[in-house]
Amino acid sequence: MKVRIKFSKHGVMKFIGHLDIMRYFQKAIRRSDIDIAYSTGYSPHQIMSFAMPLGVGLESDGEYFDVEMNSMVSCEDIQERLEAQMVPGMHILHVRVLPDNVGNAMASVAAARYRIQFRDNCEPCFDWKSQLASFYQKESILVIKQTKKSEKELDLKPGIYEMYLDNESIVLMVDASSAGNIKPGLVMDAFYKENGQEPPEFAFEITRMETYANAGTTEEPYFVPLDEIEG
Repeated sequence: MKVRIKFSKHGVMKFIGHLDIMRYFQKAIRRSDIDIAYSTGYSPHQIMSFAMPLGVGLESDGEYFDVEMNSMVSCEDIQERLEAQMVPGMHILHVRVLPDNVGNAMASVAAARYRIQFRDNCEPCFDWKSQLASFYQKESILVIKQTKKSEKELDLKPGIYEMYLDNESIVLMVDASSAGNIKPGLVMDAFYKENGQEPPEFAFEITRMETYANAGTTEEPYFVPLDEIEG
């Protein structure tokens, strides 16, 4: 059976990269004595799939990974066993058994929501609160995106699903699929340039609030958190 696990990542753990987080959970699962399934062959490994990498320096309230189980007592039992192995900054939030016809976490990702806050003394010089709505309402938001071999012009607007002010933060929901995958920093760079400025280095504190699957269609998307998707 396939189980989806939701966890949060905060504090100093935000400086731990994706590959090390994968190894961290592999060890936590072994210490928890969870009956996880292993691949066959000369070098068996735990059958595990993470939804999407989180950039170094970002915190998150909604990360996911799937594991294949040979047997289990309950979702609550898995959550308690894993939570007992967590270090400060890491918490197991939810565990659920997935329907057989639900795709793996990585393939299911369609969108992500972020909270963006300015670090001390890094707020823009322009009136960013009053300019935010007009920026989001633009018909197109063109940027130059660097690739490994070249650069290309990209319109971010179709992949920005929400952008609004929440107290002193910017909430941003963007395309996070393998075909789109818009980074919040790229949107903020465009916002600054629209107002004639460049953002200072390390100006933002970014938290991924949630990761979503599309339970609708391409033409009419309906986004649900990865732990709420049904078969």
